[in-house]
Amino acid sequence: MDAYDTGSGARQGPGGREHPAGPGGGGTGDGTGGAFGSPEGAAGPGAVRGASGETAEPPPASGPADPRSPSETAEPPPVSGPAEPGPVRDAAESGPSAGTAESASGTGPATAATAEQVKPVEPVEPVELPTGVAALSPRYQVGALVALAVVAVAVCAHLGSVFLHVAPSNTLTKQHGAAVDEWVFPEFEQNWKLFAPNPLQQNISVQVRAEVSTADGEIRTTGWYDLSAEDGRAIDGNPVPSHTQQNELRRAWDFFVATHDSDDRAVGLRGTLSESYLRRIAVLRLERNDAAGPGGVVERVQYRSRTTNVEPPSWSGEKVSDRPTVRELPWWTVSGSGDPREGAA
Repeated sequence: MDAYDTGSGARQGPGGREHPAGPGGGGTGDGTGGAFGSPEGAAGPGAVRGASGETAEPPPASGPADPRSPSETAEPPPVSGPAEPGPVRDAAESGPSAGTAESASGTGPATAATAEQVKPVEPVEPVELPTGVAALSPRYQVGALVALAVVAVAVCAHLGSVFLHVAPSNTLTKQHGAAVDEWVFPEFEQNWKLFAPNPLQQNISVQVRAEVSTADGEIRTTGWYDLSAEDGRAIDGNPVPSHTQQNELRRAWDFFVATHDSDDRAVGLRGTLSESYLRRIAVLRLERNDAAGPGGVVERVQYRSRTTNVEPPSWSGEKVSDRPTVRELPWWTVSGSGDPREGAA
């Protein structure tokens, strides 16, 4: 409450106006009750004694009281601006107790305003990073595309050559047959024996023997070494036999038969190449079997094949000869180092 309210019992100055408190506080208009000279001053600086002798607390203003009338000292209207939430409280109600209750309720003006301003955060969608070739820099992308193009062209060329090799005779094979054969033989040769109506039904055993120059200068001839049987023993019971044991000798003999006539004469350069291939295989196999002996040298080698028909099943009614067919080749001269020499003995 205002200390200058007429209902407060405070003394008034001459003329009915309230006498302002002096700097020392507690002084009255009639000169009685000063700050130091009267008992009323014992209440402390600025204390005001009422009509009943009780001391009233001064107003909370830090400076001297304004001698103007209450109407003149009325507070001006608040400046227009954002309205404070909640009802307006006077000085008595805005004490510590009101602040404590407001804090306890948790719905103070600042908290309410903050709650209104907070908005839910929208979820951020994950960004998918590029992978594979797209993750490379442009320079490496160009290099990868060039490499893929080269590989694609090489694969297409290889498949086309193999197709022309197994395809029936046509214009392309007549014009480019030599180039196709150079690419396909011998690594990529194809045949239709597995899928033919009448597949291969023969057992072919390839054998070799040698003329050896011994350490004392004599010449002796070894017995026949069954090279096909050696490969069969190496393959039998082996879950992962080598490609050499399975195909080296068999493919070399097929190569020779396909490039020679019935009189064992080579047909073209490929026939001569097949003879050199068989010579080298013979020397390597004979050295593995120690056919020359200590100090001996293999001078010549001779091949022969023994072909036997596979007996047909009893329900087929087919009749075949069970007599083996032997094909014996001429002697081929070789050097001591195993390199083939031209000509035959």
